[in-house]
Amino acid sequence: MVDFHGWSMPINYGSQIAEHQSVRNNCGIFDVSHMTILDFEGKQARDFIRYMISNDVDKLKEDCDGFYSAMLNESGGVIDDLIAYKMPFGYRLVVNCATREEDLKWLSSHLKGFEVTMVERDDLSMLAIQGPRSEQVISLCSNLPISRLKNKKRQQGVIDGETFIAKTGYTGELGFEVILSNEEAQGLWQEAVSAGAEPVGLGARDTLRLEAGMNLYGFEMDESISPLECNMEWTVCLEDNEREFVGKEAFLAKKDSNSTLVLVGLLLEERAIIRAGHEIYLDAERTIKGIVTSGTYSPTLKKSIALARVPKSNKEICYTEVRGKLLEAKIGKPRFIKEGKFIF
Repeated sequence: MVDFHGWSMPINYGSQIAEHQSVRNNCGIFDVSHMTILDFEGKQARDFIRYMISNDVDKLKEDCDGFYSAMLNESGGVIDDLIAYKMPFGYRLVVNCATREEDLKWLSSHLKGFEVTMVERDDLSMLAIQGPRSEQVISLCSNLPISRLKNKKRQQGVIDGETFIAKTGYTGELGFEVILSNEEAQGLWQEAVSAGAEPVGLGARDTLRLEAGMNLYGFEMDESISPLECNMEWTVCLEDNEREFVGKEAFLAKKDSNSTLVLVGLLLEERAIIRAGHEIYLDAERTIKGIVTSGTYSPTLKKSIALARVPKSNKEICYTEVRGKLLEAKIGKPRFIKEGKFIF
């Protein structure tokens, strides 16, 4: 167990690699109740959320539709990445626990002038059930509106009372995230485990998300990093020219400058692991440098993988030094695995 931003969390329940493989091949369950759930109600809830995040909630057509977005500061840096949902009562944001205090402070500072209320839902827990067998597992759990999920697409969900289920996750696999009352969470956990879900800790959660090319706040992005530099440009919606949102001008200025770094994926053939902070070079002379943002051993590929921020180029090979030896790495998309398939 480790202290994870004030939460006592397991790194693993047994074998970290076995937990990783259970999600890729079967089904795993994560307790992600450390995530911060914020609900917004009021006549101007839509206007407020449209102003505060980079993606446009007008794209969410039905209740329980969701998407991934960034929340930017005035200089266009990422305060947090989050999931936003359109809800029957207004809108819901699920944000990171690592940035909870700053997020609450930032959102609260902009509430003035909007007819909207923000409520932190610390009465709710959150469980993630992920993997190719997740649908079978969740169908065996009682008191969940499973039948209504069948025709839903990715990033969509359903709600029944306080129980909310969405087809979302942080693993690159088919999966579901369930938000429900604190009192009911333990019962759902036990039912899912009895139905075949393997408990998964923080260690495998990190290797799974890295294989899937999913960002981790404080590594791939922070308040000094633009969405352009962390493979999140697609989360900035510019379809409505009239919509103003925090960080828009700075984002457009950086985009027009065409001088930003980009996030790429790296795959090492040799048996070495590179970690966050490791320098890489786009030429053997080491004149063009980049930096690794996250790196690990991939249990699925059985090779070393990494995400790195580098200057824009057409190069397909880079170099890094490990224990005095210069190694080659392939450069590709910042994503390696999708639903068990190698897509790098």
